[in-house]
Amino acid sequence: MNQWLTDRANALGVEGLTPDEVSTLLDLAGHAAHESGARTNAPLLCYLLGRAQGRRSLAELAEIVTSTS
Repeated sequence: MNQWLTDRANALGVEGLTPDEVSTLLDLAGHAAHESGARTNAPLLCYLLGRAQGRRSLAELAEIVTSTS
């Protein structure tokens, strides 16, 4: 995670992203953009993943996203 994101995470009072989380989120953002045909779905999907994170792990959520496309 770069310094800009680290600073934003600190300002929001949340932990930064691990390298694995960065990779997974970027993969899912790409999946959303390509599968839906709309690049704007990438950040919106990441927001939905953040909202759902308290209930399931990121790996579980990634499986749900990719299996329902």
